[in-house]
Amino acid sequence: MNNLGFSEEQRDCLQEIINVAMGLASDKLARFLNTFVHLQVPSIALVGAMHIPAEFENRYQDAEAALVSQGFFGNEGVRGEAIVLYKMENAHKISTLLGYEPGDVSEIEMLTDISSILTTTFLNGLASQIENSLSYSAPRILSSRHGNVADVLKNTSFHWEHALKVDISYQLIDHSFNCDMILLIPGEAVTNIKHILDRILEAY
Repeated sequence: MNNLGFSEEQRDCLQEIINVAMGLASDKLARFLNTFVHLQVPSIALVGAMHIPAEFENRYQDAEAALVSQGFFGNEGVRGEAIVLYKMENAHKISTLLGYEPGDVSEIEMLTDISSILTTTFLNGLASQIENSLSYSAPRILSSRHGNVADVLKNTSFHWEHALKVDISYQLIDHSFNCDMILLIPGEAVTNIKHILDRILEAY
């Protein structure tokens, strides 16, 4: 993890909190889909918001992509945005896994449901560990029909210059399906997160 102005103890505490929340989301997704979900070590870094689209352009190059974005707001100045990215070519695999017949439900509706499971479970797990209460905005759905996920991400309104970015990849091993969840916490809220981490550390 980059320094981010965190002490070593703060960085370790944040990593553990994220790992726990990520595990909760993975477990719930696995139960929902009745399959095994593989997790990679999350990438955590302080990034310039304007550079975020380019980071994912190569990963989703020439692919029709869907993006589900949801803002979250808590007390103590905690706020940010959770974004889930999919390759649409994988959507039918989840539809089959859930037992849907063609036309039963739209791919976007299905992916929105999965996004809700991932984001709310992760964020609720995060909130409980930092003794916070979060509210959520309605999900925003954007899609890239011409293989340019960078343009899709540019359409999300990043209202900050820098952000703490948590990049988590979920993969269903048996079904060749994967998606990315990006958690973005604006720079001004990072300072509030550091105060919360100090409070947690003082309790131990």
